[in-house]
Amino acid sequence: MSIALAPAKETRIIKETSPVLPDSKAQSFTLPNGLTLIVEEDHSAPVASVQAWCGTGSIDEGKWMGAGLSHILEHMLFKGTEKRKAGDIARQVQDQGGYINAYTSYDRTVYWIDIPATGVEQAVDILADAMLHSTLPEDEYVKEQEVIRREFAMGFDDPGRQSTLLMFRTVFTESPVRHPVIGYLDVYNQLKREDVFAYYKKRYVPNNLTFVVVGDVDAQKVRDQVENLFKDEPRQALEPVFVASEPEQVGRRDVHEEFPTELTRLNLAWRTPGLTHADTPALDLLGDILGTGRSSLLNQDLREKQQIVHSVSAGIYAPQLDGIFAIQALCDPDKREQAEKAALAILDRVKKDGVTAAELEKARRSLLSSQLSNLDTSNGKASDLGSNWQLTKNLNFSKDYLNAIAKVTPADIQRVARQYLRDDRVNVTSLNPMGSLSLKSDKEKDAANSEVKKFVLPNGLRLLVREDARLPLVSIYSTFRGGLLAETAKDNGVTKLMARTMLKGTKTRTASQIAGQIEDVGGSIGADAGNNSFSISADVMKPDLALGLDILADVIKNPTFPAGEVDLEKRGLLAAIKAEDEQPTAVARNAMRRSLFGSHPYSLRANGSAESVASLTPEQLKAFHDEYAVGANGVIAVFGDVKAEEVLKLVEKDFGSLPAGKLALTDPPQPVFPDKAIDTQENRPKQQAVLMFGFPGADILSNDRSALELINEASNDLGSRFFNRIREQMGLAYYVGAGNFMGLAPGCFLFYLGTDPKKVDRVTVEFQDEIGKLAKDGLTEEELARAKMKLIGSEAIRNQSNSAFAATVAIDELVGLGYDNYLKRKDQIESVTLEDTKRIAAKYLGVPGRVEVIVQPPAQAAANKPQQ
Repeated sequence: MSIALAPAKETRIIKETSPVLPDSKAQSFTLPNGLTLIVEEDHSAPVASVQAWCGTGSIDEGKWMGAGLSHILEHMLFKGTEKRKAGDIARQVQDQGGYINAYTSYDRTVYWIDIPATGVEQAVDILADAMLHSTLPEDEYVKEQEVIRREFAMGFDDPGRQSTLLMFRTVFTESPVRHPVIGYLDVYNQLKREDVFAYYKKRYVPNNLTFVVVGDVDAQKVRDQVENLFKDEPRQALEPVFVASEPEQVGRRDVHEEFPTELTRLNLAWRTPGLTHADTPALDLLGDILGTGRSSLLNQDLREKQQIVHSVSAGIYAPQLDGIFAIQALCDPDKREQAEKAALAILDRVKKDGVTAAELEKARRSLLSSQLSNLDTSNGKASDLGSNWQLTKNLNFSKDYLNAIAKVTPADIQRVARQYLRDDRVNVTSLNPMGSLSLKSDKEKDAANSEVKKFVLPNGLRLLVREDARLPLVSIYSTFRGGLLAETAKDNGVTKLMARTMLKGTKTRTASQIAGQIEDVGGSIGADAGNNSFSISADVMKPDLALGLDILADVIKNPTFPAGEVDLEKRGLLAAIKAEDEQPTAVARNAMRRSLFGSHPYSLRANGSAESVASLTPEQLKAFHDEYAVGANGVIAVFGDVKAEEVLKLVEKDFGSLPAGKLALTDPPQPVFPDKAIDTQENRPKQQAVLMFGFPGADILSNDRSALELINEASNDLGSRFFNRIREQMGLAYYVGAGNFMGLAPGCFLFYLGTDPKKVDRVTVEFQDEIGKLAKDGLTEEELARAKMKLIGSEAIRNQSNSAFAATVAIDELVGLGYDNYLKRKDQIESVTLEDTKRIAAKYLGVPGRVEVIVQPPAQAAANKPQQ
């Protein structure tokens, strides 16, 4: 599935010899008032997912169509009920160790709580209370309005979102799915709290609700509780909603628009039948054959062979009523027409010649894998059951759909391609860079790229400003040298704990005031720490720039590290450490870094160790803060709808009193890498094994940087030599990839894969063989060309967002690459030659001092142990 708005179902299969879904073990009950309860006991883990599905979405909003009423309720139903105040619901869920969230689509609104089994009764009570007894407090409604307006603004700023909306409103001219689920801002602004409450009372009635509970539960106890909670709630009159039918399309439609973006998003879309239509399985498989994975027809032709797109995909969106089959591509503006013609040519080839049995079989495997992965958790199972019931009233629909996919023939694929994907029924839409559709097609990229301005305050703090008036949003990103490189084994985790607790109280603001003041205006604030630095960032709307900078400065200059808040964040870090110890890939990475880096700080864990974090005190956090959160050691980037002169004045006012200090880590310790191979093993009671190889790497300022990045890029995608040979051809790995870490000191280059524990010995030989070939020969011409295209394209995509761009530029300035490094990136990447990759691969991957780590189950470790 590739369409940005998630499809109603993703159900898939293969041959009778492959794994298939058993009949659902779920039980369904319908109460006298019409409420449906679906329960499935699954005692494989002490957790459960509790979900409440309301059969109302954006297409059900009647006279308020386009206002986003359903979406507003998604935000408001956790804001207070007749017996719970604002904040009580979230706190009660968190007290039980759970997680709560919700989403809205065209035909439903779903609220869910994932929680330890001990909290299921509380979760059911909370959702039942929210469904029928929410009060939508006026003060909370006013605050949430601004949050939703910010969500509008983020959507307006998102080219992917806008491209999808353009496609939907072109394909559908009458159906209400042409309207955004969130609505239109001008219609939304007309709403009053009373309108929302009236819609809530009208649509949130027992006979329009389905509760789904899956996990370590007693079905009878859940049923008894739900019946008791709803025994006094009568069935209500539920007015049927008229949904306009879509008229037959007559002729091709073309709609091309401009947007503040660097790349073109192209969509080729056709209207197709709904989920339960007999032809939907064949269309689903056709989408997979055309556009899922590196080996798909569109990827092989448009991306790999012709190199006219950065990415391309295909898939279906299949709700109850009419859906969409879409081909979506990301390309340079001058390649749009070429990409369109090439995609249609591939489709014409399928119509003329059909598909092979092997292509169909591969698609079946892909779709089956996708469906099975959705059922790996209690949340996934509950979502599948809820969707089955919502759309078909058949709890076994997923299995039935898989069986239908198993019966599809190549002739069926060819028939549906001819029947539905006709030239006179296609909708061609695109979102293009500003000015690219005009007669003057030069895009003035250089002018746009040169607009970052740099200032230096008297205390040494570097300020970077980018004026971008596309939308009234501002991203603020501050970063300081620190991180693991400044830590020791005794205080490991101090940077991350310090960064988190900087947000938990200052001399003039409490933790709740910090969060509340910025969230009340629709903003956000966060903190993080890494290998070489830590950061505090904020996002606000244009009118709130001064407030955002004031809060950020207060957090950076005046944190008090309250003991209670420090203890709370320590518990969170300790939980994260425990969770990491349960992830085989993380266990392998930590073991590899310990062996490769020895006593160097890069051997330490990002979150710290349980012992070091437990021992940290508020006094240690303050001392670390006072040394590293200083002007000469920091960079602050302010990107968005601002004027540089205004920003400079505000930053001088707010940050001018920050102590100057000095730039840290100017002569960082250098790792002493091993001079011979090190093999290590970690045993974990898991059903998979992880194999990882680590090699000495380069520092961020190394001349080898670009070549290493390209080797990493070529080794780390679905078209890599490792993926094709080890996973696709030999079937020895679930996943395979690479990583490249470069810091102020030399980092590491790594390869990893996940496999069946019984295949460890064989896959180790094959993995070493492929790494050895890469170390000896470097990249091929095709690999290098693809890696360059992907790396340049991914950076262009990432830097469209002011928040991501600000972080990139600030970190480049902090580590010594310079704030203007992004202007040089394309030339740096393009200048790498095949000979460079051969030389660099040999230099870093051909050394004897590599580290091998195997993480596997204890029993298999014993079986794999060499015999004496």
